[in-house]
Amino acid sequence: MGVLKRIETAPLPLIPARPKLVVSVPHDLPVNQIIQDDCIAAMARLPDRSVDMIFADPPYNLQLGGDLYRPEGGRVDAVDDHWDKFETFAAYDRFTRDWLREARRILKDDGSIWVIGSYHNIFRVGAALQDEGYWILNDIVWRKANPMPNFKGTRFTNAHETMIWCAKSEKARYRFNYRVMKALNDDLQMRSDWSLPICSGAERLKDDDGHKAHPTQKPEALLYRVLLACTQPGDVVLDPFFGTGTTGAVAARLRRRWIGIERESAYVKVAEARIASTLPLDESAMVLMPEKRAAPRVAFGVIVELGHLAPGCVLTDAKRRWRAEVRADGTLLTEGAAAGSIHKIGAAVQGAPSCNGWTFWHYEEAGVLLPIDTLRQRHLAATA
Repeated sequence: MGVLKRIETAPLPLIPARPKLVVSVPHDLPVNQIIQDDCIAAMARLPDRSVDMIFADPPYNLQLGGDLYRPEGGRVDAVDDHWDKFETFAAYDRFTRDWLREARRILKDDGSIWVIGSYHNIFRVGAALQDEGYWILNDIVWRKANPMPNFKGTRFTNAHETMIWCAKSEKARYRFNYRVMKALNDDLQMRSDWSLPICSGAERLKDDDGHKAHPTQKPEALLYRVLLACTQPGDVVLDPFFGTGTTGAVAARLRRRWIGIERESAYVKVAEARIASTLPLDESAMVLMPEKRAAPRVAFGVIVELGHLAPGCVLTDAKRRWRAEVRADGTLLTEGAAAGSIHKIGAAVQGAPSCNGWTFWHYEEAGVLLPIDTLRQRHLAATA
């Protein structure tokens, strides 16, 4: 993984990229390093349009009004650290707008940002995201499989947190690995409610006294899904509220490059040790389901040229309502219509504005109707 370094407030040094990664980064981008500094000041030193994705877990501004105890008398280890306290909502809003503005400047035009929060802050953050020009793509509900109970019994159990996923602007061409998410979800379209356990057990990091190293440490499974959803190996992922380094650890495992910004030295120490012990996945394991737009293009004429379908054979739709004859040049001919591509003729017979001819037209094999896309997939598998 390389040597893990910490940057304090000195100018950003030259960091070489890993030899096997072909994605280039600006020479002054501190990849695979922790910058110990205020997040706004640190981001202000990064180049414009230099990071592919941002994952932010900002202070929740919980406004706790005293200690909370369990029924048996034990004190709940809640978030009461100084970094989570703001004098007023207005002060929190100013802070939020300031860091979001810097984040948008350094985000690439095709990048995206994820922000996680609780009911205390996520709605204020959502409004600030829109005010700063981001375009909300989804709000993801992380439903905690094992949430902390409401000990006082005065409210519903707080069983979820919300993530807001945004593109840089309304018309931005952001990355979304749709087929990867579908494969991860047993070939079902991934929904916007994710049921994952909170960070506990061996994954929960402890300090030298055996206490939680960080009160809101996120589970690696959550970041694993986020990074798989909209990054690829070699991309640069920034976490401006790095904490104990969950984003960096998962990024390192998935062969993404990362930048962490963290103000608290105690968290930096834990994150450094954690990431230094993280081993990246083998490169062969990183070959993921390709998006359709990234798959090699195959013309229907190639299928005819190779003899997978002979000129003169007849194609039909799945219900045998329409018929078309395959011609030697890869076009189709239907009764009373001019010849055209599989897509054009499929649209014409249905009176539709468009058609995916690969899935609409079928051929018969061993008495079974199959979409002609079957032949395309066989060809791709044979030439891979």
